[in-house]
Amino acid sequence: MSYFQAIVLGIIQGVTELFPISSLGHGVLVPALFGWHNLVGSQTKSASFYLAFLVGLHVGTAVALLVYYRKTWGHVLHGFTSSIQERTIATPAQRLAWLIIVGTIPVGIVGLALEHKLRVLFTNPFDAAVFLTINGVILGIGEVIRRRSHANAGRMAVNRGRHARGATSTAPVEKKAGLQNITAMSLPRGMVIGASQILALFAGISRSGVTMVTGIVSGLDEVDAAQFAFLLATPIILLAGLYKLPTLLGADGNGIRGQCLVGAIAAGLAAFLSIKFLIRWFQSHTLWPFAVYCFVVGVFCMIRFA
Repeated sequence: MSYFQAIVLGIIQGVTELFPISSLGHGVLVPALFGWHNLVGSQTKSASFYLAFLVGLHVGTAVALLVYYRKTWGHVLHGFTSSIQERTIATPAQRLAWLIIVGTIPVGIVGLALEHKLRVLFTNPFDAAVFLTINGVILGIGEVIRRRSHANAGRMAVNRGRHARGATSTAPVEKKAGLQNITAMSLPRGMVIGASQILALFAGISRSGVTMVTGIVSGLDEVDAAQFAFLLATPIILLAGLYKLPTLLGADGNGIRGQCLVGAIAAGLAAFLSIKFLIRWFQSHTLWPFAVYCFVVGVFCMIRFA
């Protein structure tokens, strides 16, 4: 693996892990489209230097998430420890800590049991293209549901305004700031949203994408759904990377550790910038561009690798 390949793949990983367009899918498709056969051929092997390289990229992305949300994670850790000491879930920080924990457990268990099998079975360009197309459909469905829920909420607000005594305005109530909408969720609801990450074990299905769509279907808006998706992704990406770190330090990592370090730095920088961009984006934009991108690129790649 060259350093150029490492940087390109690192940037792609950092962007696509957070953009709802599947980092694993692009990790499969990009080398195939670029004709990097030295990488394509190693992806389905049980011992693969390329998979070891991807471990380093995931760690770089997780570090960027930790840095960006460092204050939030400080509150989460304090909330967790105080919750254990007090044996209660009363404060927003305590609730957020347990929402992340219950949202992480299902994908953690399934990932340990099936991740390697699914990677060997479906990590090829055509399958990744199929799942990327499905990802586009999922994002589109989520956006349709969001619009319908907003339309229904608007009609209810108008009706309440008409029937309210002395009402002079039908403007919606201003959205609560920060993470208040997330911490108002029930733990079962958080678990369902977190469990949706299981679908991202298939190359082409976006972790952040399916988590956001599930959050939107559960009543969160795009900004809250994105924030919760990024917080949920952090422990999974970091623990998965650390769990497989011995692979990178072992024989599979021989000859690529320098490239892995450079790629991880590129992934971390790209991820940090991607978070800042997406939080702004979802304040006034929707999932439609990502849905169209995944569908079009997925169909193109299916034709290309059929």
